[in-house]
Amino acid sequence: MLLLVGLGNPGGSHAGNRHNIGFMAVDAIARAHRASPFRARFQGLVAECIVEGEKVVLLKPTTFMNDSGQSVGAAARFLKLGLEDVAVLHDELDLPPGRLRVKTGGGNAGHNGLRSITAHLGNEYRRLRLGIGHPGDKNLVHGFVLNDFGRGERAWVEALCDAVADNVGLLAKRQDTNLQNRVHLRMEAAGFADVSLPGR
Repeated sequence: MLLLVGLGNPGGSHAGNRHNIGFMAVDAIARAHRASPFRARFQGLVAECIVEGEKVVLLKPTTFMNDSGQSVGAAARFLKLGLEDVAVLHDELDLPPGRLRVKTGGGNAGHNGLRSITAHLGNEYRRLRLGIGHPGDKNLVHGFVLNDFGRGERAWVEALCDAVADNVGLLAKRQDTNLQNRVHLRMEAAGFADVSLPGR
């Protein structure tokens, strides 16, 4: 079994925020793999699907980003999963827009959602880092991540989420590097290999 967690903030006012790309990716996975309807559980919204013959539980914490670990910890304990069975999809400022990197453990790079999960679970879970780019000044980061993707960004966001969804079976098979490479090739083929932030 695999627990796939998308990070974001609940509520319609946050739905299009850059900080919510983890929610967007989990929604794409749910659509692509015909998941059950999301329902309230573990202080979050939960759906289930089968990917490459393995049961996958999709979780979108509704605790708000900074307390994501409460929801993820509750789910992992109930499902009796180890850290190797937990993967978190989240926004990544330090990657160019449209890029994906998969890693296990490491630092939390100031990401409060990851910090909360690490506090509740430990650090050695997998992270699918979804690149959103950096505004260029650390003083602008808060407003940047809590603002919606611009109209001109939505095409690559959708393409990235769909590419992850269509290849997430590789994650279930623990083929993280292959997943990363497949997503890169898909984005390149779609013309999103070198995405710039608006105004740059």
